[in-house]
Amino acid sequence: MEWRDEGIILGTRKHGETSAVLEVMTRTHGRHLGLVRGGRSRKQQPLLQAGNRVDLIWRARLDEHLGTFQAEPIELNAARLIDSAVAVYALQTLAAHLRLLPERDPHAGLYETLAILIAHLNDAEAVGELVVRFELLVLDELGFGLDLSECAATGAVEDLTYVSPKSGRAVSRAAGEPWRDKLFPLPPFLRRGARQGADLAAIEDAFRLSSFFFARHVYEPRGIEVPDARSGLLMALRKFYGARAISHGETAA
Repeated sequence: MEWRDEGIILGTRKHGETSAVLEVMTRTHGRHLGLVRGGRSRKQQPLLQAGNRVDLIWRARLDEHLGTFQAEPIELNAARLIDSAVAVYALQTLAAHLRLLPERDPHAGLYETLAILIAHLNDAEAVGELVVRFELLVLDELGFGLDLSECAATGAVEDLTYVSPKSGRAVSRAAGEPWRDKLFPLPPFLRRGARQGADLAAIEDAFRLSSFFFARHVYEPRGIEVPDARSGLLMALRKFYGARAISHGETAA
């Protein structure tokens, strides 16, 4: 058995004295594992870092075997991201979400989106919004997507302000006002036709929204915990926005 594909490295773990098991998200073969012989060598270690995009050849005697990877560099992103706590936690969070998908199940759209996100992870101001959008895509791929396109009560497409925790659908301001305390706020950057960026308050609202549906449909039914990296990402984002606010205040003064 043999195939060739492009992949983004999600992580590695030690195997024996010199080898490593490589976990990648591939363009056409989904999330896939394989053994890299000599993967712990000084030559291989810089290549086998999370976030790097690689050209892969996978070989195995039978399709169900772990198999071996031969990896060659396409784009070495890890060195660019390693000094940013926001980027590192974001990458770990994205990898954790991809592990919710069945191994070897193709998700070409998620692969393409992951590649775009990695290209922008060193822009801390964009990371929160990008990760939330990725989370909504993962929920959709798992069969639990939210419908934020129109009001669940009236069918209106304007002034969508809330999200129903029961249906996962958007609700307009007028229809949702009587039950506002029981609804999630719909962050402005997720609204139809939104052009404004996300501030910290909107990002935190968005993370609470996606957290609720991940917990209900994925984490609780599977008996698993929220990834630690996700909490780390939120803390890193708060620190970033806090430092930026102080910096702007000093500039204004």
